[in-house]
Amino acid sequence: MKKEIAVIGVPMDLGQTRRGVDMGPSAIRYAGIIERLQKLGYIVHDLGNIHVPRSKNGTVENKEQKLRNLNEVAQVNEELAKKVDEQVTLGRFPLVLGGDHSIAIGTIAGVSRHYKNLGVIWYDAHGDINTEETTPSGNIHGMPLAVSLGLGHERLTNILNQKPKIKPENVVLIGIRDLDEGEKQLLRQLKIKVYTMHEIDRLGMPQVMEETIAYLKKRTDGVHVSFDLDGIDPKDSPGVGTPVVGGLTYRESHLALEMLSEADIVTSAEFVEVNPMLDERSKTANLTVALAGSLLGEKLI
Repeated sequence: MKKEIAVIGVPMDLGQTRRGVDMGPSAIRYAGIIERLQKLGYIVHDLGNIHVPRSKNGTVENKEQKLRNLNEVAQVNEELAKKVDEQVTLGRFPLVLGGDHSIAIGTIAGVSRHYKNLGVIWYDAHGDINTEETTPSGNIHGMPLAVSLGLGHERLTNILNQKPKIKPENVVLIGIRDLDEGEKQLLRQLKIKVYTMHEIDRLGMPQVMEETIAYLKKRTDGVHVSFDLDGIDPKDSPGVGTPVVGGLTYRESHLALEMLSEADIVTSAEFVEVNPMLDERSKTANLTVALAGSLLGEKLI
């Protein structure tokens, strides 16, 4: 793992409709993420937050346009992509704090410029692989994986003038338990590797991670971890906007990230969808800090 980390906050709540997730980066910082990483021996560069404009109406731009806050979301992700690209060029590990999951569009766009075969681990309750045609809501936080694969509105797929950013065969989804019909069809069509909660229950997290690591090691030259806190069960991670019962446990999630740390294949990461307004005594923000520690080498002994 690179010894310098660039922390970038993206207080974005425009990819969905529930307020509060824009305070996620502040909550994670307040929970001590900078100090936690410094104790692990990293040089941490906290670059502050990407500016997020306010939506004029919080809805779509016109009747033909289904995507909510398209221009604002695209603008933020363009700025984020440039910042991430810059930090990777400087030899730093980008650690992005959200904000809603639409920010993955910018993170992956910036990182992918440095890898021919970027791998992505999508740790989430949802597939986030809706397109303008399949979305039931128009919320862009349900589309970042599709956009990164080059599917969706060109305002989003063309960020940094390069599409697609990643290949379907280099993606692994973990913890999935809530998919729209269009997402199911697309995942089958693209033959993307998916570990739903059914597979995790049957195989166990150790085997799921062993298979994931072996699969990505064979075909990628870098791995980005996109970690949505709603991948974890609401009992352990209550402060998220779209909780889904029956999720991964606290220890399963730590184990997954500890195994990734030991494999030494992760080159960038983001933690998203922390909503302090829905949290219980900073439980989710504190969990995020602990999980980042596990991913970046913290051990129990």
